[in-house]
Amino acid sequence: MAKEIAIGKRAKISEAQQYMLLSVLGAAIFLGIAISLISHFVQQISFNTKVIMEEEKAIVAYSNVIKSTGICKSPRGTIYSDDELKKCDPDAIEVSEIPGTLRANILEKLASNEALNSVPKEDDSNCINPETKKNFTYKELNKIYQDADSANELKSASQLIKSCSALRVIPDALPAFKNEEALLASLNKLFIVSGWEPESLSPSGSSSSPSSSSSLNTISVRLSVEASSSTTMTVLHNIERSIREFNIERASIEWGGDNSLILQAQATAYYTNEASITETNKTISPEGK
Repeated sequence: MAKEIAIGKRAKISEAQQYMLLSVLGAAIFLGIAISLISHFVQQISFNTKVIMEEEKAIVAYSNVIKSTGICKSPRGTIYSDDELKKCDPDAIEVSEIPGTLRANILEKLASNEALNSVPKEDDSNCINPETKKNFTYKELNKIYQDADSANELKSASQLIKSCSALRVIPDALPAFKNEEALLASLNKLFIVSGWEPESLSPSGSSSSPSSSSSLNTISVRLSVEASSSTTMTVLHNIERSIREFNIERASIEWGGDNSLILQAQATAYYTNEASITETNKTISPEGK
């Protein structure tokens, strides 16, 4: 009887141990799952936080580009709201509302540059002040811009400044794209103004892209002039005075027949790449990925 009781107690103890082991195993499994889920959620929260932070940086950078160029008025806060961007109309903004921006500097400082404005106009029929019968001065152009009341008037005044102020010279002085035909036309005009007409004109066929330290592209041009000494010197003088830069790198001058002067030269003209905003992409990965 005592033996049977001992066996029963031992069986109960063994059964209790099994339940305890199963409970501990279940608790360990549950704890492991909980830790794994917590770790996963922490990683998700960390990754989403990184995405939100980078998104905020992109929005701030985008707003700074708009603000610094003067496309829109400055935002009420640090960044532009959707409503502010929808209401933004560049043609309806006065320069006084965007001080210090790229657009304001162009319309105020560059457009009033006296040295650039001294370059003769090809066709000034649209730039004649009907009251004075003379070309618009920058002061008069600026007054037209300041007195504009509607968006259409501001747009018209802005276009008048571009075509009648010193700004009109910029595309001729440093074009924003490669155009060999326009280059040769400019050079041909210099020859004609100098009283000499070339038999033919052609680029040398070589050009280069900008180096890492410069944004200028180059076009090589071969010059060949055979005329009287005074005409040849006039050609060189007008090339030197040209608003379009012709950098003579190599040249040879010799006397020809009938007391003529023969000039052979290799020159370089310049153009720049059209300005644009570069869009960048950034990949964000979770920790350890």
